[in-house]
Amino acid sequence: MRYALLIHYREPGEGELSDEIVAEARAAFDAYGRALVSAGVLLAADVLQPTAATTTVTRRDGDLRVQDGPFAETREALAGVFLLDVPDLDAAIGWAEKCPAAQWGVVEVRPSATAIVDGVWTS
Repeated sequence: MRYALLIHYREPGEGELSDEIVAEARAAFDAYGRALVSAGVLLAADVLQPTAATTTVTRRDGDLRVQDGPFAETREALAGVFLLDVPDLDAAIGWAEKCPAAQWGVVEVRPSATAIVDGVWTS
């Protein structure tokens, strides 16, 4: 079954994290990604740019609106996504608890309802 691990945490301000802390986090995510690949469960992963790089598109009342920056102000922002193919929720939770971001943020585990795989919709 496909699960998305949605990584949420408070975005640090400019210069708030030392180069050493950033390097440690990158190394931890590198090891985590390799473990996912080695286990054969990783379908895809993306680390997102900060919310300041966001463009929001809406079509409310029939009008197209394109807005720079995030649509909603929140304490925690979506920072990345890991898409896994694992047997069940327990396996997904097991990988979520190993995610480095679980130490400073929230890892939301959400099952996929439908997916396009090789150009075909699946449920």
